[in-house]
Amino acid sequence: MKNYLTEFIGTFFLVLTIALAVGSGTDMAPIAIWVILMVMVYMGGHISGAHYNPAVTLWLLMRGKISINESVMYWISQILWGLVAVAVAYFLGQGRAGPALGAWVSSGQAVLAEILFTFALVSVVLHTAATKATSGNSYYGLAIWFTVLAAAFAAGGISGGAFNPAVGLGPWLYESFNGWGNSDVWIHVVGPLLWWVLAALYHAMAVGDE
Repeated sequence: MKNYLTEFIGTFFLVLTIALAVGSGTDMAPIAIWVILMVMVYMGGHISGAHYNPAVTLWLLMRGKISINESVMYWISQILWGLVAVAVAYFLGQGRAGPALGAWVSSGQAVLAEILFTFALVSVVLHTAATKATSGNSYYGLAIWFTVLAAAFAAGGISGGAFNPAVGLGPWLYESFNGWGNSDVWIHVVGPLLWWVLAALYHAMAVGDE
């Protein structure tokens, strides 16, 4: 149970920070997102593994690191509390909590941005935090966090910079319940999930059973 509670907390504050920071229009939103991810990983990494992302859980399931029952509970925790975080963001006055495409950006451009930077993030996560050759290192956190920061600055204005299905699903579920769902949700779910799977397959080929 402590694993799922930790995923509750980490995903909630990650999605809430994204919603509030992006909704406020501040240019410092990527910094806020990077910092909250960093501290939440420190907080929960030794308990739940600090997934905070359904695609990370999917990779661990594919690699046999966790069971299907555990995976389902992780997904419920992540998506449920992503939804709650969005509801809180709306209550606090943010009129739009989900990732939004940039002005004049097409769906194809947004999907490509999500694909490219999700693949970059996945590759960094898998090769610095989930490989025997680099196990026990002290730099994996910085590698992941700086990748998120760079991706947010580079692609945030194009795709909204989700790189995480929970970040796309939470706002979509909340808005759908209220009758004004976001039709772009597939961009922020399909892109990250597809490339987590492909990056995981590449990782399996590159490092074998490590």
